[in-house]
Amino acid sequence: MNFYKNLKKGAVVAAHFGTTHEDTKEKTIDVINKKLKIEFQKLDFFEVYTSRIINRILSKKGINNLNTSQMLEKLYKEGYQHVIVQPTYIINGTEMEALKREVEMFNDKFEDIRLGTPLLSNVDDYFNLIDIVEKDIPELEEDKAIVLIGHGTNHPAFSVYPTLAYIARDLNKPIYVGTIDGYPTVDNVIKELKRDKKTKLVLMPLLFVAGDHAKNDIAEDWKNTLEENGFKVELNLKGLGEIEAIQEIYVEKAKILENTQPEDILLKKAEYAKGKKACH
Repeated sequence: MNFYKNLKKGAVVAAHFGTTHEDTKEKTIDVINKKLKIEFQKLDFFEVYTSRIINRILSKKGINNLNTSQMLEKLYKEGYQHVIVQPTYIINGTEMEALKREVEMFNDKFEDIRLGTPLLSNVDDYFNLIDIVEKDIPELEEDKAIVLIGHGTNHPAFSVYPTLAYIARDLNKPIYVGTIDGYPTVDNVIKELKRDKKTKLVLMPLLFVAGDHAKNDIAEDWKNTLEENGFKVELNLKGLGEIEAIQEIYVEKAKILENTQPEDILLKKAEYAKGKKACH
C-alpha cells in the first residue's frame, strides 16, 4: 500500500478542468499547485488542464497545456513509474469519469498509478463543505441566506446538488443550492427561498474557479432573475479554490493516496466469488 515502496522516479499530477481567466487562476490553480509541490517533495510536480476547449483557446494565445493522456504518455516515456493524479473537480461527474478512463488506460504502463477523488465524494465531504462555507460568510440575519450555484450536469452525479441542499436543510443552515445548467434550477431555489421567507441573498459559486460562469451566469443571469423576484442580492464571486480550507482538502485527498490504493471493485468481486464474506 505504501506508494513510496520501490520508488525510483515518481510524479504528482494536479488535474484541473482549467480556466482562461488569469485573475482566478492565480488565486486557485496556482495556489494549490504550490501546496502540492510543498507536500510532495519526493515527487516531481506536473499539472494538466482536462478541458480540450480551454486548452484550444489557450493554445491560440501561445499557452500550450498537456491534457491527461498526453501528460501520462510523456511521464511514461521519461521513465516515471509511480504517479499520483489529484483532480480539483467538485463532483464525480462527466469530467471525473473521463479522467478515470484515461488513467485506467495507463495502468499497465506504470508500476503504481493512483487517482484521487473530487471535493464531494463521501458523506463527510458534504458536511465539511457546509461548515467551510458557513465560516467563510459573516453571520447572517434571520431573513438572509447563502445560495451556492454549481455548474450542473446531465450525468447521474447531478444528485450531488440536491443532496448538498438536503443536508444543509437537515442541519438547519441558511444555505441553498442551485445550478446553472441542471437541477435544481433558479426557479426551484426561488420557491425554497420564498417558502422560508428569505429576502436577502449572498450568491457564491459552487465552482473551483470563478471564471465565465461566475462572472456571467451567476453575477448577471442569476442575480438579475433573483432581483426581479424581489430579493436583495449580494455577490461573493470567490471560487471555492480560493478558500484555504478547501485547498487543504484537495491536498489531503492526494496525501491519502500515499498509503491507500483506490478500491478495485472487480478485484473485490473476485474475492467474494472465492468465498470472502460480504458485509450487508
